[in-house]
Amino acid sequence: MSIVIKNGTVVTADMTYKADVRLQGSKIESFGPNLSGDQELDASGCYVMPGGIDPHTHLEMPFMGTYTKDDFESGTRAALAGGTTMIVDFAIPSPGESLLDALKVWDNKSSKANCDYSFHVAITWWDQQVFEEMETVVREKGINSFKHFMAYKGMIMLNDDEMYSSFRRCSELGALPLVHAENGDIVAQLQARLMSEGKTGPESHAYSRPPEVEGEATNRAIMIADMADVPLYVVHTSCEEAHEAIRRARQRGSRVFGESLIQHLILDESEYFNENWDYAARRVMSPPFRNKKHQDSLWAGLQAGSLQVVGSDHGAFSTEQKRLGLGDFTKIPNGTGGVEDRMVMLWTHGVNTGRLTLNEFVAVTSANSAKILNIYPQKGAIVPGADADIVVWDPERTKTISAATQQSAIDYNVFEGCKVKGMPRFVLSRGKTVVDEHGLHTVEGSGQFVAREPFQSVSKALSTWKKTIAPRKVERTGLPQSGV
Repeated sequence: MSIVIKNGTVVTADMTYKADVRLQGSKIESFGPNLSGDQELDASGCYVMPGGIDPHTHLEMPFMGTYTKDDFESGTRAALAGGTTMIVDFAIPSPGESLLDALKVWDNKSSKANCDYSFHVAITWWDQQVFEEMETVVREKGINSFKHFMAYKGMIMLNDDEMYSSFRRCSELGALPLVHAENGDIVAQLQARLMSEGKTGPESHAYSRPPEVEGEATNRAIMIADMADVPLYVVHTSCEEAHEAIRRARQRGSRVFGESLIQHLILDESEYFNENWDYAARRVMSPPFRNKKHQDSLWAGLQAGSLQVVGSDHGAFSTEQKRLGLGDFTKIPNGTGGVEDRMVMLWTHGVNTGRLTLNEFVAVTSANSAKILNIYPQKGAIVPGADADIVVWDPERTKTISAATQQSAIDYNVFEGCKVKGMPRFVLSRGKTVVDEHGLHTVEGSGQFVAREPFQSVSKALSTWKKTIAPRKVERTGLPQSGV
């Protein structure tokens, strides 16, 4: 069956134009004036954009003695409600566990997904087995990215020599290393000191992870990646110190990508000083919220292109789970929600305020992630042959964010009471209308795994890195390009 989205304004990362868009089955077939089909969706007054891609989620993730509350059913349902049509989750082996065994676990979890998904695989330990399994992950499992934790000492943190070895392996395989950049050794000492001083509340979480530990680790990871001849993706960049390290590296030609989070763009560290312990603990995540001067830096990075992506780091723990840390802030499970509100909050505080253009909004919520992860223009674009993942965005539609009406399974929302203007009118996932003006029409298990091809070899990448992707070019072109 064909669907035509009529009377809208198409907005991509680099173009804005009036056109109808015709979908045939799960693909975009064509765009142009006066198209017709078996079904029509009226996009009058709306923008027709690629569906959002959230490159950073944690669904049903085991962490700090419990599991995140949202599984792949509720988490992807929440994503679709907010205009996100693909997520990239993290398969995280326990130290000593096979990467392939961990992937099997996440494959089983993801069978409930309502939208398309892919994985990053975490490297939480290092030996010959991990070295060999990384090739299977890339060549046979369709995953071209590996995450490395520089924090959580004694749990999943890697040492520098292990990280360098993994980065070198990524370079050989055409894979992209990701880092959680915080100096875990210093964080552990600060945590111990604060606890010894009787400072046990959620506010000490922020004190134990100052911007300096993130800035130092970001700079160190960049240097290690340079020595390993591999690009680098820095997740959840939250402060000027980390942003400055990324910005400086990119100015000298290093291949570094920076991800910001919607929470860090909107919420600040004052949230941790609320007298209500539950309120403050619900907002504990790593890195923590920063003061407003850091928010200015992050917004400037999105505007200037030194930061390329806005994710959610959706790792939602309930209030009851957060209370595991009563009397000891180091035991508060780290994570908040955000996948459902990422796009509406960014539109309200970015586009509506003039901080972001329409095209920049599409770039940082969809197209750049697709390019960096090597799935563009299958995802993140409106071109013939692309997957029919589309959001019809109504800039006049409003709501007040509330836990009472959200799709996420947790019992609160860190954006509770925020009024937003600009929301999806329709969301289509592989050509199926899953959100319309009457509500959600998701289908559990309908989401498909999206395989991602390895990047070109480093020797080829060095010569092709700065070439831009040609408009409307359907085949993938190797490493992420300079337009990102």
